[in-house]
Amino acid sequence: MEGGGTVTCGSWIKRPENVNLVVLGKSSQASSSPSVLEIFSFDPKTTSVYTSPLVTYVFDESEGDPMTIAVNPSGDDFVCSTTNGGCKLFEVYGGATDINLLAKKMPPLQDAGPQKCLSFSVDGSRFAAGGVDGHLRIMHWPSLRIILDEPKAHKSVLDMDFSLDSEFLATTSTDGSARIWKTEDGVAWTFLTRNSDEKIELCRFSKDGTKPFLFCTVQRGDKALLAVYDISTWNKIGHKRLLRKPASVLSISLDGKYLAMGSKDGDICVVDVKKMEINHWSKRLHLGTSIALVEFCPTQRVVLTASKEWGAMITKLTVPADWKEWQIYSLLLALFLASAVVFYIFFENSDSFWNFPVARNQHGGPKIESILRDPQSSDDQNMWNAFDPLDM
Repeated sequence: MEGGGTVTCGSWIKRPENVNLVVLGKSSQASSSPSVLEIFSFDPKTTSVYTSPLVTYVFDESEGDPMTIAVNPSGDDFVCSTTNGGCKLFEVYGGATDINLLAKKMPPLQDAGPQKCLSFSVDGSRFAAGGVDGHLRIMHWPSLRIILDEPKAHKSVLDMDFSLDSEFLATTSTDGSARIWKTEDGVAWTFLTRNSDEKIELCRFSKDGTKPFLFCTVQRGDKALLAVYDISTWNKIGHKRLLRKPASVLSISLDGKYLAMGSKDGDICVVDVKKMEINHWSKRLHLGTSIALVEFCPTQRVVLTASKEWGAMITKLTVPADWKEWQIYSLLLALFLASAVVFYIFFENSDSFWNFPVARNQHGGPKIESILRDPQSSDDQNMWNAFDPLDM
């Protein structure tokens, strides 16, 4: 991807007809070059991003550098926070090759200060922002009506995520604590339990619709763990050592099948949620640099990663291939045809009562006497004796 500047944030944008774009925020390399947002096309055949951006937005010098980006699931807009200018709303419009951006002010967050975390709910109806100063805001989208405005939610917000049904928001703090909030009314629901030597750092809710879990990276002394909480009780039900080193970022695929963790020294691993086993590991992907971003492509087993030193990269995952829609329909058709063949064979070889030979008269109809024969005939008598009398 061309262009100067250091990549500070990024995300996927899913547009209509499964068109995926990549938006990147870049800080200025020198005082003479401004900070920018750039949107790139993604080629699904080569699983790569085109080098030249489709559109570039230049920040005003007073706004500072882009910090984090959250894209609405609809793909029609996204929010970007900056180091000096609070948050700005961007509307995305146009086709796959003529994308345009329209920047708008965002009154509730226009002068809110640096926001460490931004997040949309899965259905796009709610939006949350967590500040470096610990201020947490939850609002309806797109009306921006405030649901929660809590200046002292945390010492400093570290990470956040909405549950699949948008009912809960989980937030973590730099002091190692984690809280659960009800998004309908902004009520502080509970704190996650932890041992005195544990620090909860990153969090993601399960997204497959069957397992009501919250996954959290936990640092216990020098041990890095992935802990699992049951969201019906908010009790920790287990943990596992997977990445085996401190995680800098945690992400989950849209279908909830995979978790991805990026380390502080440049590795990423992808975990099969059902088996809780590592299916992909890219060691030294961003050698010696903390991974700032790991995000799954909305429609393919591909991840976008970024770090300040190495910029943005696209990595194709070595995970089992998913069934495509045409493959599923082909399998169903094959099963139907196989069932029809088996039924035909069974029917042809069965001694069915309804398969008895019928003589026909000259008009093509069955002869009555071929059915109503003399009941004293031995062959016919044996056939009729095999069934109960018909109730006429």
